[in-house]
Amino acid sequence: MEWLRQRHEVETPEHVELRLELAGVGSRTAAAALDGLLITALLILIQIVGGFLSQLDSVAAGWATALLTLFYGFALILYYVLLEGFWGGRTIGKRALGIRVVMDTGRAATMSAVVVRNVLRIVDFMLPFLFFAPGILLVLLTKSHKRLGDMAAGTIVVRDRPIDNALAALTAAAPAEEPVEAGPPELTEDEFRLLDRFLARLGDLAPEVQLRLAQEMAHRFEAKVPRRAGDAEQYLLELFADEQRKRRGRFAARARTGGGPAGRTSLPAERFVARKRETWEAFHTVATRVERTGVGALPPGEIPSFAARYREVAADLARARTYGVDPRVVEYLERLVSAGHNALYRSRGRRRPPLWRYVVADFPAAVVTSWRYVLVAFLLFAAPAVVGYGVARTRPELAEEVMPGMVSRAQQAADREARGQTYAQADPESRPPIAAWIISNNIWVCFAAFAGGLLAGLLTVYSLVFNGLMLGLAFGVFANYHAAEYLATFVAGHGVLELTAIFISGGAGLRLAGALIAPGDRLRRDALVVEGAVAVRMIGAVVCLLALAGTIEGLLSTSDAPAVWKLGVSAASAVLLVLYLTNGWRVATTTGAASGSAASAPTPGAATATARGSTSAPST
Repeated sequence: MEWLRQRHEVETPEHVELRLELAGVGSRTAAAALDGLLITALLILIQIVGGFLSQLDSVAAGWATALLTLFYGFALILYYVLLEGFWGGRTIGKRALGIRVVMDTGRAATMSAVVVRNVLRIVDFMLPFLFFAPGILLVLLTKSHKRLGDMAAGTIVVRDRPIDNALAALTAAAPAEEPVEAGPPELTEDEFRLLDRFLARLGDLAPEVQLRLAQEMAHRFEAKVPRRAGDAEQYLLELFADEQRKRRGRFAARARTGGGPAGRTSLPAERFVARKRETWEAFHTVATRVERTGVGALPPGEIPSFAARYREVAADLARARTYGVDPRVVEYLERLVSAGHNALYRSRGRRRPPLWRYVVADFPAAVVTSWRYVLVAFLLFAAPAVVGYGVARTRPELAEEVMPGMVSRAQQAADREARGQTYAQADPESRPPIAAWIISNNIWVCFAAFAGGLLAGLLTVYSLVFNGLMLGLAFGVFANYHAAEYLATFVAGHGVLELTAIFISGGAGLRLAGALIAPGDRLRRDALVVEGAVAVRMIGAVVCLLALAGTIEGLLSTSDAPAVWKLGVSAASAVLLVLYLTNGWRVATTTGAASGSAASAPTPGAATATARGSTSAPST
C-alpha cells in the first residue's frame, strides 16, 4: 500500500527533489536468500572441482587448487563486490526483487562504498546463533533502512522497478485532436475529485443511499453550477461530463487533476508527456551511458549540451509534479534526473585511476595519514605479547594449562630440529594450497578486526589483545623447550608483513570506532562515512601485505630452505615495507591527503547534493 512506502529524499543543486523509495526488510531478506543460494551453489562447485584436483599429484594442480582456495575463501565478498560494483548496485537477488544499492545522494554506488558495505557484512555474523539478526533489526529500526555496513559506506537500498513502459502507456491515451473549447473549469480540484470519487462508487451503493447522497451532492454544487436536470443523479453526471470537457481545453492548466482517485490523468498532463517523450528518451540513452563512464567520455563540445538537457529534464520533473502526471512517469523522470546528476557531479569528468595507483599510492597514503591509530593498535598488540611471554617464562605450568596444544608443538619442534627438519615442512605440491589457505585465513582475521570498529571498537581491541597475548605465550612456551629460535626462523620470512597488516587492520577498526565515539564537529553519520572511506583504503593495504606474506609463508616458510634464506627474505620484506610506506608518505604530503580530503575522494559529488532520509509517507 502506498502509505506504507518510505522515501529517501534528495535535493539536487538545481533544487529539484528526488524521492527514492526505500527497499523494506522483506525484499532485502528475499534477495539475500536468493543470493545465498547462488553463493552456496558456487561453493559446492568449487569443492567438487577442488576434490578432483586434489587427486592429481603435480605442481600445476597445486597452483590450480590454490586459486580455487582463494575463490572459496572470498566467494561471499567477491560475489557482492563485483556484482554491485559493476552492475549498477545490483546482485542477481537484488535484480530479481527489483532493488539496488545507491549512495545517500541518490547517485550510483562507488566501488569504495560497495567494498565498505560488504566487508562490514561480517558484523551481521558476529553474534552466535543470531545470524543476520543485527542487520535485520537495524533495517527495521533506522529511518533509512540501513544496516551497519550501509551506515559506514553512506549507501541505501532502494526499489528499482522497470518503469520505461509508463511513457508508452500514457502517451497512447492522449487524444489525437484538440477538443472543442468549452471555457474554464468551474469546480475546484477538491470538488472535482470528490465528484469523481462519488460517481466511481455510485453503482456499489444501495438505492436509498444513492438517492440520499446524490441529493446532498447536487445541493452542494447547485450554488456554483445551476441545475438543468430535475434528477439529481443525472445532474451530477452531466456536471462531471461538462467539467471533463472544460479541463481538456486551453484553460485546463488551472486544473491539476492528474492521478485522481479513479486513476485518471488530465489531458494537459497527457499532452505534456506526449510532447516531451522524445526528449526524455533521447536524454535517457545518453545519461545512462554517461552515468557509468562520466562526462569525460563525451566529446568536449557535447558536455555543455548534455548539461543543458539535464537542466531541462530537471525542470520537466518539477512540471510533471505540478501537472499531476502519473506517478510512474514521475519515477521515470526522477531516474533520468538522478542519472544526469550522477554523471555531472560525481567526478567532474575525471577518469578512475588504474588499480596499480590504488595499490602503490592511495593505500599506503591512507596508512600513513592514520599512523596514530596504527600506533595504538601496535601497543594494544605488543603489550599483551610481552605480558604473555613473561607469564609463560615465569609460570610455565600456567602456560601449559592454558595452551596444551602449543606445548605439544614445542616438544615436536625440538625433535624436528634434532632431525634437521624445519618447523613446518610441506611437499612442493601442497605448498601453493597452504599459501592460499593462509592468505584467506589471515585476511578474514583482519577483516574481523576492522569490522569490530563498528561495535565501538570492542571487538577490535579484543582481537588485538587476544592475538598479542597468544603470540607471547607461544614464544614463551617454545623458549621453555629451547625452541624459540627455531620458531622465530619459521616466522621471520613472513612475520614482518603479517604483523604489520594486523596493526593496520586494527588501526582501521579504531578509526571507525573513533567516528562513532568522538565524531567531533561532524554528524556521527557523516564522520562514519568519511572515516570509513579512509579505513577501506587501509584494508586495501592489508590485503596486499597479507597476500605477499601468505605467499612467503606457504612457499618459503614451509620449505626446507636454509635459515639464512628466510632471514634474508625477512630483511627484504622489511625494506620493501619501508619503501611502500615512504611512497605513501610522499603521496600524502604532495597531494594534501589528510584524513578528511582522502575520505572525500570516493564521494566527490556528495557536497553538491543534500540527502535527507524521510520516514513520512506521502499524502497521495
